[in-house]
Amino acid sequence: MKLLIMSDTHSATNLMEQVIEQHQQEVDAIIHCGDSELNASYFYNTPIRVVRGNCDMDDRFPLEELFTVQDLKVLVVHGHKYNVKSTLMPLFYRAQEVQASVVCFGHSHLLGAEMQGGILFINPGSLQQPRGRKEKSYAIAENKGNSWAVSFYSAEHIMLEKVTL
Repeated sequence: MKLLIMSDTHSATNLMEQVIEQHQQEVDAIIHCGDSELNASYFYNTPIRVVRGNCDMDDRFPLEELFTVQDLKVLVVHGHKYNVKSTLMPLFYRAQEVQASVVCFGHSHLLGAEMQGGILFINPGSLQQPRGRKEKSYAIAENKGNSWAVSFYSAEHIMLEKVTL
């Protein structure tokens, strides 16, 4: 199972569309963790799971998405309602509450992946305004049975780093 994850694109539709075009045939789900700053109708008739971030004004976006891919529950939030810039604990508790195996979030614009209590947490960074490094980024997470491989890519589709958890 493979997930394409992006966040914090802040109206950069060209970058978002290039990333989707590059990977859509190889992934099982496409996730946007909020702050697209687009109208919800932009995503109508697309396979993209999108949540509302603190910069999204269209309240037709849900604050969270919970869905199942190959028997694994995936929780998608932006992160601003869970204080992700300070701690992952409130988000960890929410993930436990909904029995999620994977949590995708944004808001901080800092890429990273970690396991906590058997739950995979992924922040793909930002495709528009990265923090902590100069490269704009997105992530692909692949379930390898008993482990996960999370690869982070630049907007130019160059692998920045790969984490196995």
